[in-house]
Amino acid sequence: MLSVNIICVGGLKEQYWRDACAEYSKRLGGFCKFSIFEVSECRLPKSPSDADIARVIEAEGAGILEKIHSGSFVVAMCIEGREMDSVQLAEKFGQIALSGRSRIEFVIGGSYGLSGEVKRRADLRLSMSPMTFPHQLARVMLCEQIYRAFSINADTKYHK
Repeated sequence: MLSVNIICVGGLKEQYWRDACAEYSKRLGGFCKFSIFEVSECRLPKSPSDADIARVIEAEGAGILEKIHSGSFVVAMCIEGREMDSVQLAEKFGQIALSGRSRIEFVIGGSYGLSGEVKRRADLRLSMSPMTFPHQLARVMLCEQIYRAFSINADTKYHK
C-alpha cells in the first residue's frame, strides 16, 4: 500500500481546519497509509529583516528535510511550481506507484515559503494556483486533492 505524507510547517490553530483534515485522513485510510507531520514554525521579530527571514526559511527547511524519508517521491508545494488538474495528479500517483516508489511526501512551507535545499530535494514542484492561500487552507485543499486523486484512480463517483 502506498504511503502518503504531508510534511508542513506549523500547526492548525482552528478546530474546523483540524476537523477537515481528520475527515480526509479517515477517508484516505481505504486507499493509502496517510500521515501529516508538522515541523515547528520559527518565530520572527515584528519587523523582520531579510536576514531574519532567510534564517527562518533555512531553519524550517532543515526541519522539513529531517522528516523526508529516503527514496520518497517528494512534492514541494510552491507558487512557482507546475499546475496540474485533479486527473493529472491522479495519473502522477499511478506513475509513481508503477515506478516502484512506495512513499509520496508533500511539503508545505511556512509563511515565507520553502528553502532552496527543500526545493532541490523535490522530485516535483507543484502549485495549486497562482493565487495565495493561508497555509491552513492549503493543507485542507491538499488533503482533498490527494483524496480526489485516489478516488479518480479507483473510479469512484466522488470526482465528477
